[in-house]
Amino acid sequence: MSEAPLPLEGVRVIELTHMVMGPTCGLVLADLGAEVVKVEPRGKGDRTRYLTSSGTGFFAALSRNKKSVQLDTEDDTDRETLLRLVDSADVLIENFRPGGLEARGLGYAALSARNPRLVYCSLKGFLPGPYENRTALDEVVQMMSGLAAMTGPPGRPLRAGAPVNDMMGGMFGAIAILAALRQREATGRGQQVQSGLFENAAFLVSTHMLQGAITGAPPPSMAAGRRAWGVYDVFTSADGVQLFVGVVTERQWQIFTEALAEPALLDRAYATNNERSAARETLIPLVQSILGRRPAAELEALCEKAGLPFARINQPGDLYDDPHLIASGALLPVTLPDGRPTSVPALPIVFGFGRLPLRHDLPRPGQHDDELLAPLRGDTPPAAPAKEERLPTAAAQK
Repeated sequence: MSEAPLPLEGVRVIELTHMVMGPTCGLVLADLGAEVVKVEPRGKGDRTRYLTSSGTGFFAALSRNKKSVQLDTEDDTDRETLLRLVDSADVLIENFRPGGLEARGLGYAALSARNPRLVYCSLKGFLPGPYENRTALDEVVQMMSGLAAMTGPPGRPLRAGAPVNDMMGGMFGAIAILAALRQREATGRGQQVQSGLFENAAFLVSTHMLQGAITGAPPPSMAAGRRAWGVYDVFTSADGVQLFVGVVTERQWQIFTEALAEPALLDRAYATNNERSAARETLIPLVQSILGRRPAAELEALCEKAGLPFARINQPGDLYDDPHLIASGALLPVTLPDGRPTSVPALPIVFGFGRLPLRHDLPRPGQHDDELLAPLRGDTPPAAPAKEERLPTAAAQK
Protein backbone atom coordinates (compact mmCIF):
# COMPACT_ATOMS: atom_id res chain seq x y z
CA MET A 1 0.00 0.00 0.00
CA SER A 2 1.13 3.59 -0.57
CA GLU A 3 2.44 5.89 2.13
CA ALA A 4 -0.29 8.47 1.49
CA PRO A 5 -1.63 10.00 4.72
CA LEU A 6 -4.58 8.20 6.21
CA PRO A 7 -7.88 10.14 6.06
CA LEU A 8 -7.84 11.32 9.70
CA GLU A 9 -4.10 11.70 10.17
CA GLY A 10 -3.43 14.70 12.44
CA VAL A 11 -6.77 14.44 14.28
CA ARG A 12 -6.43 13.83 18.02
CA VAL A 13 -9.27 12.04 19.82
CA ILE A 14 -9.67 11.58 23.58
CA GLU A 15 -11.66 8.43 24.35
CA LEU A 16 -13.42 8.24 27.73
CA THR A 17 -15.34 5.03 27.10
CA HIS A 18 -15.78 1.39 28.05
CA MET A 19 -17.65 -1.73 26.92
CA VAL A 20 -18.68 -1.66 23.20
CA MET A 21 -20.52 1.44 21.92
CA GLY A 22 -17.89 4.04 22.80
CA PRO A 23 -14.88 1.87 21.93
CA THR A 24 -16.44 1.09 18.53
CA CYS A 25 -16.69 4.81 17.80
CA GLY A 26 -13.05 5.28 18.81
CA LEU A 27 -11.97 2.28 16.76
CA VAL A 28 -13.50 3.66 13.56
CA LEU A 29 -11.64 6.95 14.04
CA ALA A 30 -8.41 5.17 15.00
CA ASP A 31 -8.45 2.88 11.97
CA LEU A 32 -9.07 5.92 9.77
CA GLY A 33 -5.81 7.39 11.05
CA ALA A 34 -6.72 9.54 14.04
CA GLU A 35 -4.53 9.50 17.14
CA VAL A 36 -7.01 8.02 19.62
CA VAL A 37 -5.94 8.35 23.26
CA LYS A 38 -7.88 5.98 25.49
CA VAL A 39 -8.09 7.31 29.05
CA GLU A 40 -8.25 4.43 31.53
CA PRO A 41 -8.64 4.37 35.32
CA ARG A 42 -5.47 3.97 37.34
CA GLY A 43 -4.46 0.49 38.38
CA LYS A 44 -5.70 -2.32 36.15
CA GLY A 45 -7.21 0.06 33.60
CA ASP A 46 -10.51 -0.28 31.78
CA ARG A 47 -12.64 -3.00 33.38
CA THR A 48 -13.67 -4.10 29.89
CA ARG A 49 -10.22 -5.70 29.67
CA TYR A 50 -11.27 -8.28 32.25
CA LEU A 51 -14.79 -9.23 31.20
CA THR A 52 -15.54 -12.92 30.79
CA SER A 53 -18.17 -15.00 28.99
CA SER A 54 -19.71 -13.13 26.04
CA GLY A 55 -17.70 -10.02 26.96
CA THR A 56 -14.32 -11.73 26.77
CA GLY A 57 -13.50 -10.41 23.30
CA PHE A 58 -14.76 -6.83 23.69
CA PHE A 59 -11.45 -5.14 24.49
CA ALA A 60 -9.34 -7.17 22.06
CA ALA A 61 -11.76 -6.54 19.20
CA LEU A 62 -12.09 -2.78 19.67
CA SER A 63 -8.75 -1.45 20.96
CA ARG A 64 -6.20 -1.69 18.14
CA ASN A 65 -4.62 1.50 16.79
CA LYS A 66 -5.22 3.29 20.12
CA LYS A 67 -2.89 4.69 22.76
CA SER A 68 -3.53 4.24 26.48
CA VAL A 69 -2.99 6.65 29.38
CA GLN A 70 -4.17 6.30 32.97
CA LEU A 71 -5.84 9.14 34.86
CA ASP A 72 -8.23 9.34 37.80
CA THR A 73 -10.99 11.80 36.92
CA GLU A 74 -11.81 12.14 40.65
CA ASP A 75 -8.28 13.33 41.43
CA ASP A 76 -7.69 17.09 41.09
CA THR A 77 -4.15 16.76 39.71
CA ASP A 78 -5.10 14.07 37.21
CA ARG A 79 -8.18 15.99 36.18
CA GLU A 80 -6.07 19.06 35.44
CA THR A 81 -3.75 16.90 33.33
CA LEU A 82 -6.77 15.54 31.48
CA LEU A 83 -8.04 19.07 30.85
CA ARG A 84 -4.70 20.01 29.31
CA LEU A 85 -4.85 16.88 27.17
CA VAL A 86 -8.33 17.83 25.97
CA ASP A 87 -7.05 21.32 25.16
CA SER A 88 -4.85 19.68 22.52
CA ALA A 89 -7.64 17.52 21.08
CA ASP A 90 -10.00 17.78 18.14
CA VAL A 91 -12.54 15.27 19.43
CA LEU A 92 -13.68 13.80 22.74
CA ILE A 93 -15.93 10.74 22.90
CA GLU A 94 -17.63 9.52 26.06
CA ASN A 95 -20.29 7.04 27.13
CA PHE A 96 -20.69 7.90 30.83
CA ARG A 97 -24.13 7.97 32.42
CA PRO A 98 -26.05 11.23 31.78
CA GLY A 99 -24.53 14.02 33.86
CA GLY A 100 -21.56 11.91 34.97
CA LEU A 101 -18.86 13.99 33.34
CA GLU A 102 -20.63 17.30 33.91
CA ALA A 103 -20.37 16.65 37.67
CA ARG A 104 -16.59 16.41 37.28
CA GLY A 105 -16.21 19.55 35.22
CA LEU A 106 -15.74 17.52 32.04
CA GLY A 107 -19.03 18.21 30.26
CA TYR A 108 -19.31 19.86 26.88
CA ALA A 109 -19.97 23.36 28.21
CA ALA A 110 -16.84 23.37 30.37
CA LEU A 111 -14.54 21.81 27.80
CA SER A 112 -15.75 23.85 24.83
CA ALA A 113 -15.14 27.03 26.83
CA ARG A 114 -11.48 26.00 27.01
CA ASN A 115 -11.29 24.51 23.50
CA PRO A 116 -13.96 26.03 21.22
CA ARG A 117 -12.91 23.80 18.31
CA LEU A 118 -13.63 20.62 20.26
CA VAL A 119 -16.14 18.13 18.81
CA TYR A 120 -17.68 16.39 21.82
CA CYS A 121 -19.49 13.10 21.10
CA SER A 122 -21.77 11.58 23.74
CA LEU A 123 -22.82 7.97 23.16
CA LYS A 124 -25.96 7.27 25.18
CA GLY A 125 -28.74 4.78 25.69
CA PHE A 126 -31.34 7.35 24.63
CA LEU A 127 -31.10 10.70 22.89
CA PRO A 128 -32.70 13.72 24.63
CA GLY A 129 -36.33 13.08 25.52
CA PRO A 130 -38.47 11.38 28.17
CA TYR A 131 -36.19 8.31 28.35
CA GLU A 132 -32.82 10.08 28.38
CA ASN A 133 -32.00 9.27 32.02
CA ARG A 134 -32.87 5.60 31.77
CA THR A 135 -30.16 2.95 31.78
CA ALA A 136 -29.98 1.06 28.49
CA LEU A 137 -28.33 -2.09 27.20
CA ASP A 138 -28.32 -3.58 23.73
CA GLU A 139 -30.92 -6.09 24.98
CA VAL A 140 -33.11 -3.33 26.40
CA VAL A 141 -33.40 -1.44 23.14
CA GLN A 142 -33.80 -4.61 21.10
CA MET A 143 -36.83 -5.47 23.24
CA MET A 144 -38.22 -1.90 23.15
CA SER A 145 -37.86 -1.47 19.41
CA GLY A 146 -39.36 -4.78 18.32
CA LEU A 147 -36.03 -6.03 16.94
CA ALA A 148 -36.04 -8.97 19.37
CA ALA A 149 -39.62 -9.81 18.40
CA MET A 150 -38.61 -9.82 14.73
CA THR A 151 -35.66 -12.11 15.46
CA GLY A 152 -37.22 -14.77 17.68
CA PRO A 153 -40.10 -17.16 17.05
CA PRO A 154 -43.62 -15.78 17.69
CA GLY A 155 -44.02 -15.01 21.37
CA ARG A 156 -40.35 -15.69 22.14
CA PRO A 157 -38.34 -12.48 21.61
CA LEU A 158 -34.66 -13.16 20.99
CA ARG A 159 -31.81 -10.67 20.97
CA ALA A 160 -29.46 -10.71 17.99
CA GLY A 161 -26.36 -12.85 18.46
CA ALA A 162 -23.97 -9.87 18.35
CA PRO A 163 -24.03 -6.40 19.99
CA VAL A 164 -25.52 -4.89 16.85
CA ASN A 165 -26.90 -1.70 18.42
CA ASP A 166 -23.79 -1.03 20.47
CA MET A 167 -21.55 -1.37 17.42
CA MET A 168 -23.82 0.46 14.99
CA GLY A 169 -24.48 3.17 17.56
CA GLY A 170 -20.72 3.69 17.77
CA MET A 171 -20.54 3.89 13.99
CA PHE A 172 -23.26 6.55 13.89
CA GLY A 173 -21.29 8.46 16.52
CA ALA A 174 -18.26 8.36 14.23
CA ILE A 175 -20.38 9.57 11.30
CA ALA A 176 -21.62 12.49 13.39
CA ILE A 177 -18.06 13.33 14.41
CA LEU A 178 -16.86 13.35 10.81
CA ALA A 179 -19.74 15.63 9.84
CA ALA A 180 -18.98 17.97 12.76
CA LEU A 181 -15.29 18.11 11.79
CA ARG A 182 -16.30 18.99 8.24
CA GLN A 183 -18.64 21.71 9.52
CA ARG A 184 -15.87 23.05 11.75
CA GLU A 185 -13.89 23.83 8.61
CA ALA A 186 -16.56 26.40 7.74
CA THR A 187 -17.45 27.73 11.20
CA GLY A 188 -14.17 27.38 13.09
CA ARG A 189 -16.07 25.92 16.04
CA GLY A 190 -16.77 22.43 17.28
CA GLN A 191 -20.07 21.22 18.68
CA GLN A 192 -21.64 18.45 20.73
CA VAL A 193 -23.04 15.47 18.83
CA GLN A 194 -24.85 12.44 20.23
CA SER A 195 -25.72 8.90 19.21
CA GLY A 196 -28.34 6.75 20.95
CA LEU A 197 -28.84 2.99 21.29
CA PHE A 198 -32.64 3.13 21.26
CA GLU A 199 -32.79 5.39 18.25
CA ASN A 200 -30.33 3.11 16.48
CA ALA A 201 -32.59 0.12 17.16
CA ALA A 202 -35.55 2.08 15.81
CA PHE A 203 -33.57 2.79 12.66
CA LEU A 204 -32.82 -0.94 12.28
CA VAL A 205 -36.51 -1.87 12.32
CA SER A 206 -37.61 1.00 10.06
CA THR A 207 -38.30 -1.39 7.17
CA HIS A 208 -40.59 -3.47 9.38
CA MET A 209 -42.37 -0.33 10.60
CA LEU A 210 -43.07 0.70 7.02
CA GLN A 211 -44.07 -2.85 6.11
CA GLY A 212 -46.78 -2.62 8.77
CA ALA A 213 -47.82 0.85 7.67
CA ILE A 214 -48.19 -0.28 4.06
CA THR A 215 -49.93 -3.61 4.69
CA GLY A 216 -51.99 -2.61 7.71
CA ALA A 217 -50.83 -5.73 9.59
CA PRO A 218 -48.01 -6.27 12.11
CA PRO A 219 -45.02 -7.83 10.33
CA PRO A 220 -44.40 -11.47 11.31
CA SER A 221 -41.05 -12.36 12.86
CA MET A 222 -38.31 -13.58 10.59
CA ALA A 223 -38.36 -16.85 12.55
CA ALA A 224 -42.02 -17.43 11.67
CA GLY A 225 -40.98 -18.76 8.27
CA ARG A 226 -42.73 -16.13 6.16
CA ARG A 227 -40.51 -14.55 3.57
CA ALA A 228 -40.83 -12.04 0.77
CA TRP A 229 -39.05 -14.60 -1.43
CA GLY A 230 -40.05 -18.14 -2.25
CA VAL A 231 -36.66 -19.72 -1.57
CA TYR A 232 -34.74 -18.04 1.23
CA ASP A 233 -33.89 -20.81 3.67
CA VAL A 234 -31.36 -23.16 5.23
CA PHE A 235 -31.17 -26.61 3.66
CA THR A 236 -29.25 -29.76 4.57
CA SER A 237 -27.05 -31.45 1.96
CA ALA A 238 -26.64 -35.18 1.43
CA ASP A 239 -23.49 -35.14 3.59
CA GLY A 240 -25.19 -33.30 6.46
CA VAL A 241 -23.86 -29.78 5.80
CA GLN A 242 -26.25 -26.88 6.33
CA LEU A 243 -26.39 -24.32 3.53
CA PHE A 244 -28.40 -21.15 3.13
CA VAL A 245 -29.69 -20.68 -0.41
CA GLY A 246 -31.59 -17.64 -1.65
CA VAL A 247 -33.52 -17.28 -4.90
CA VAL A 248 -34.82 -13.72 -4.88
CA THR A 249 -35.46 -12.71 -8.51
CA GLU A 250 -37.28 -14.25 -11.46
CA ARG A 251 -33.99 -14.57 -13.33
CA GLN A 252 -32.44 -16.40 -10.37
CA TRP A 253 -35.41 -18.78 -10.30
CA GLN A 254 -34.90 -19.53 -13.98
CA ILE A 255 -31.21 -20.21 -13.39
CA PHE A 256 -31.98 -22.29 -10.29
CA THR A 257 -34.52 -24.53 -12.05
CA GLU A 258 -32.33 -24.95 -15.13
CA ALA A 259 -29.32 -25.91 -13.01
CA LEU A 260 -31.27 -28.49 -10.99
CA ALA A 261 -33.29 -29.79 -13.97
CA GLU A 262 -36.11 -30.99 -11.75
CA PRO A 263 -39.54 -30.99 -13.49
CA ALA A 264 -41.41 -30.59 -10.18
CA LEU A 265 -39.99 -27.09 -9.81
CA LEU A 266 -41.70 -26.04 -13.07
CA ASP A 267 -45.18 -26.38 -11.57
CA ARG A 268 -47.28 -23.33 -12.46
CA ALA A 269 -47.88 -22.78 -8.73
CA TYR A 270 -44.26 -21.59 -8.55
CA ALA A 271 -44.31 -19.40 -11.66
CA THR A 272 -43.67 -16.04 -9.98
CA ASN A 273 -41.93 -14.95 -6.81
CA ASN A 274 -45.15 -13.91 -5.11
CA GLU A 275 -46.71 -17.27 -5.97
CA ARG A 276 -43.65 -19.08 -4.68
CA SER A 277 -43.78 -17.06 -1.46
CA ALA A 278 -47.45 -17.99 -1.00
CA ALA A 279 -46.66 -21.66 -1.70
CA ARG A 280 -43.69 -22.02 0.65
CA GLU A 281 -45.37 -24.80 2.67
CA THR A 282 -45.03 -27.11 -0.33
CA LEU A 283 -42.10 -25.47 -2.12
CA ILE A 284 -39.54 -25.58 0.70
CA PRO A 285 -39.95 -29.33 1.44
CA LEU A 286 -39.67 -29.95 -2.30
CA VAL A 287 -36.47 -27.95 -2.59
CA GLN A 288 -35.07 -29.70 0.48
CA SER A 289 -35.80 -33.11 -1.05
CA ILE A 290 -33.93 -32.08 -4.21
CA LEU A 291 -30.94 -30.41 -2.56
CA GLY A 292 -30.73 -33.13 0.07
CA ARG A 293 -29.68 -35.63 -2.60
CA ARG A 294 -26.49 -33.73 -3.41
CA PRO A 295 -23.31 -33.17 -1.35
CA ALA A 296 -22.49 -29.70 -0.08
CA ALA A 297 -19.50 -29.17 -2.37
CA GLU A 298 -21.64 -29.89 -5.44
CA LEU A 299 -24.36 -27.50 -4.27
CA GLU A 300 -21.83 -24.77 -3.56
CA ALA A 301 -20.26 -25.19 -6.99
CA LEU A 302 -23.70 -25.12 -8.60
CA CYS A 303 -24.71 -21.92 -6.81
CA GLU A 304 -21.42 -20.16 -7.43
CA LYS A 305 -21.44 -21.00 -11.13
CA ALA A 306 -25.06 -19.87 -11.42
CA GLY A 307 -24.49 -16.65 -9.45
CA LEU A 308 -26.98 -17.61 -6.73
CA PRO A 309 -26.65 -16.40 -3.12
CA PHE A 310 -25.45 -19.20 -0.84
CA ALA A 311 -23.50 -19.74 2.36
CA ARG A 312 -22.46 -22.49 4.70
CA ILE A 313 -23.71 -22.08 8.26
CA ASN A 314 -20.47 -21.23 10.03
CA GLN A 315 -19.35 -20.37 13.54
CA PRO A 316 -17.52 -17.06 14.20
CA GLY A 317 -14.23 -18.91 14.74
CA ASP A 318 -14.42 -20.32 11.22
CA LEU A 319 -13.62 -16.83 9.90
CA TYR A 320 -9.99 -17.16 11.00
CA ASP A 321 -9.52 -19.63 8.14
CA ASP A 322 -11.74 -17.93 5.59
CA PRO A 323 -9.72 -17.74 2.35
CA HIS A 324 -11.39 -14.53 1.20
CA LEU A 325 -10.73 -12.65 4.45
CA ILE A 326 -7.13 -13.88 4.52
CA ALA A 327 -6.36 -13.07 0.88
CA SER A 328 -7.99 -9.64 0.96
CA GLY A 329 -6.16 -8.41 4.07
CA ALA A 330 -9.37 -8.23 6.08
CA LEU A 331 -7.81 -9.80 9.20
CA LEU A 332 -5.37 -7.64 11.16
CA PRO A 333 -2.74 -9.26 13.42
CA VAL A 334 -2.94 -8.38 17.12
CA THR A 335 -1.30 -9.75 20.24
CA LEU A 336 -3.48 -10.82 23.15
CA PRO A 337 -2.55 -9.73 26.70
CA ASP A 338 -1.13 -13.20 27.40
CA GLY A 339 1.24 -12.85 24.45
CA ARG A 340 -0.56 -15.09 21.98
CA PRO A 341 -0.87 -13.80 18.41
CA THR A 342 -4.28 -13.73 16.78
CA SER A 343 -6.16 -11.61 14.27
CA VAL A 344 -9.21 -9.37 14.26
CA PRO A 345 -11.48 -8.22 11.40
CA ALA A 346 -10.58 -4.86 9.92
CA LEU A 347 -13.16 -2.19 9.16
CA PRO A 348 -15.22 -3.44 6.18
CA ILE A 349 -14.12 -0.64 3.85
CA VAL A 350 -11.43 -0.17 1.20
CA PHE A 351 -9.83 3.06 0.00
CA GLY A 352 -7.96 3.69 -3.21
CA PHE A 353 -4.72 2.84 -1.43
CA GLY A 354 -6.12 -0.41 -0.04
CA ARG A 355 -7.25 -1.62 3.40
CA LEU A 356 -6.71 0.50 6.49
CA PRO A 357 -3.56 -0.71 8.25
CA LEU A 358 -2.68 -1.75 11.77
CA ARG A 359 -0.51 0.96 13.31
CA HIS A 360 -0.66 0.02 17.01
CA ASP A 361 -1.15 -3.33 18.68
CA LEU A 362 -3.52 -3.58 21.67
CA PRO A 363 -2.16 -1.14 24.27
CA ARG A 364 -1.18 -2.05 27.80
CA PRO A 365 -2.86 0.04 30.55
CA GLY A 366 -1.01 3.37 30.68
CA GLN A 367 1.45 2.34 27.98
CA HIS A 368 1.63 5.88 26.58
CA ASP A 369 1.69 7.87 29.84
CA ASP A 370 5.28 9.06 29.36
CA GLU A 371 4.74 10.00 25.72
CA LEU A 372 1.49 11.91 26.19
CA LEU A 373 1.14 12.99 29.82
CA ALA A 374 4.65 13.90 30.92
CA PRO A 375 4.74 17.09 28.79
CA LEU A 376 1.39 18.15 30.25
CA ARG A 377 2.53 17.99 33.86
CA GLY A 378 5.05 20.81 33.30
CA ASP A 379 5.16 23.84 31.09
CA THR A 380 6.32 21.93 28.01
CA PRO A 381 3.65 21.88 25.31
CA PRO A 382 2.53 18.47 24.08
CA ALA A 383 4.79 17.12 21.36
CA ALA A 384 3.28 16.48 17.96
CA PRO A 385 2.77 12.75 17.46
CA ALA A 386 5.57 11.10 15.53
CA LYS A 387 4.79 9.67 12.11
CA GLU A 388 3.66 6.14 12.78
CA GLU A 389 4.96 2.99 11.17
CA ARG A 390 2.24 1.01 9.47
CA LEU A 391 2.32 -2.59 10.50
CA PRO A 392 1.60 -5.29 7.91
CA THR A 393 -1.76 -6.96 7.54
CA ALA A 394 -2.17 -10.62 8.33
CA ALA A 395 -2.17 -11.38 4.60
CA ALA A 396 1.09 -9.52 4.10
CA GLN A 397 2.73 -11.49 6.90
CA LYS A 398 2.04 -14.83 5.27
